[in-house]
Amino acid sequence: MKIAFLADPLSTFKIYKDSTYAMMAEAAKRGHEVYAFQQRHMALENGLVRAYVSRITMTGGGQEDWYEAAPSEDVSLSEFDAIVERKDPPFDMEYVYGTYLLQQAERHGARVFNSPQAIRDHNEKLAIAQFPEFTSPTLVTSDEMRLRAFHAEHGDVIFKPLDGMGGAGIFRVKADGLNLGSIVETLTDNGRRTIMAQRYIPEIVKGDKRILVIGGKPVPFSLARIPQAGEVRGNLAAGGTGVAQPLTENDRAIAEAIGPVLAKRGLLLVGLDVIGDYLTEVNVTSPTCFQEITQQTGFQVAAMFIDALEAQARAA
Repeated sequence: MKIAFLADPLSTFKIYKDSTYAMMAEAAKRGHEVYAFQQRHMALENGLVRAYVSRITMTGGGQEDWYEAAPSEDVSLSEFDAIVERKDPPFDMEYVYGTYLLQQAERHGARVFNSPQAIRDHNEKLAIAQFPEFTSPTLVTSDEMRLRAFHAEHGDVIFKPLDGMGGAGIFRVKADGLNLGSIVETLTDNGRRTIMAQRYIPEIVKGDKRILVIGGKPVPFSLARIPQAGEVRGNLAAGGTGVAQPLTENDRAIAEAIGPVLAKRGLLLVGLDVIGDYLTEVNVTSPTCFQEITQQTGFQVAAMFIDALEAQARAA
């Protein structure tokens, strides 16, 4: 197969933990042709979506020389057996424009994973609203009075933007309401921006669990991202420590209920975030934690992903 990865610059990869690197390495090991391009390399010309794409050779080297890139060629995206969308957030309008181009490429035969329309349709914070049976009390609004009333009702609340990543912009306000007004005003830009409020889940001290779901089936281990002392954010980007652990009965129940639904919508790879017994986010852009789980448990997450990608590409 010819597999093209739409990703950020390869020179920015930290290969000891990058999930896209793990996917590429597994694909190359199986004899697939691996290609890479960036969103800025795409163009819509006369109804066709093309891109400057480079074939990548995995050298087996270290951080500075892990790949060799052939000169880029201007090709139609429909020439590939699979295109893997792995561009990292921020999910801004440039990201949205990229999904429109990929969707146009699909109309001419390209096979894109995850589906660009499904990515647009599943805001990583708001998507949990579709599965309220698994979520803690949640409010989404830009209205200060509603946010204050939610805090008054629940006493200990997390406030966060709908377009954040890596734990950025997340605040906890305890029962004393310290800085509540300032936090609400800042996050909502004085009522001009919609945000999310969730009742604080004390089990965060045991980790914010990332559950990977591939082709509708859960990876049997989660990565519990445990916050540093004094932190409420478990995100690895915010200094959390990743500890792989077997799925709990509740973890599996959530993943097995949600996974097949999302897979039918075109989401081959999803990262469910679970704190305690509650679903808190549905990550669809470029879910990570492949390597941490594999390194700690031996379970080959990238192999499971390429298995699923091969099956989907051949069935398309």
